[in-house]
Amino acid sequence: MKNILICGANGQLGNELRGLQHRYQQHRFLFTDVDELNITDQAAVLDFFRKEQVHVCINAAAYTAVDKAESETALCYLINETAVQYLAEACAACDALLLHVSTDFIFNGHQSVPYNETDAPDPLGVYGASKWAGEQAALRNPKTIILRTAWVYSVYGKNFVKTMLQLGATKPALSVVFDQIGTPTWAHDLADALLLIQEQNPGPGQFGVYHYTNEGVASWFDFTKAIFELKNIRIPLAPIETSQYPTPARRPAYSVLNKRKVRETFGLTIPYWRDSLQKCLEQMGS
Repeated sequence: MKNILICGANGQLGNELRGLQHRYQQHRFLFTDVDELNITDQAAVLDFFRKEQVHVCINAAAYTAVDKAESETALCYLINETAVQYLAEACAACDALLLHVSTDFIFNGHQSVPYNETDAPDPLGVYGASKWAGEQAALRNPKTIILRTAWVYSVYGKNFVKTMLQLGATKPALSVVFDQIGTPTWAHDLADALLLIQEQNPGPGQFGVYHYTNEGVASWFDFTKAIFELKNIRIPLAPIETSQYPTPARRPAYSVLNKRKVRETFGLTIPYWRDSLQKCLEQMGS
């Protein structure tokens, strides 16, 4: 039996992890959010790890408000770097495995081929920079695996899919950016991957950075079109350029991630993004 700590249990990924715990009844899960464990409190984190004898920590907590991060820099770094450092130090003190989730936003998006784990980070904004700093903090624990992901959605919380469904039901027409390319990722699949990886009890040679999204490639326009097709939403949908939809934070124009390393190291089968989108929409219902 392992004691598995989930940080950020009330978010999209945390809720999906909660929904999968029944597959791992041999383990004890500790689902925490800020009310149960404030991961920005160094002493509280270490005390919790020692008291509960944590064997695995899955950090699903993050500051993800990309545009607000440009004006809430201190809070963003507190959650995305400092708190990760505290978790890594506690893991190191207790010989625990840390599974930490990062983002495609650590890259500048200037490439035209999928990013590998060895490609140089070059964040365009505060959010991406804070997550890159958080990766370095996470690696202070010798037993750390980082999964970089992108474009996450689920039946929980606020996300792109829910926003588009709402707009599709209330707007006569919609314009969506077509020149930002990435891969939609169902949080359920990401949660499944994290639990499958920890169950393999990774050892030396397997720790480090990996990429995980669903398979395939799409623009935000393609993503929206698929949502509307699967939900039979029939309103005019127009592609626009990023320059026509300015935001406080710059986004990478191309952030497709190469998943070869995670597939080969852990034997994962990764679903195609549109197949997972259909499953998620079925869960959401009408």
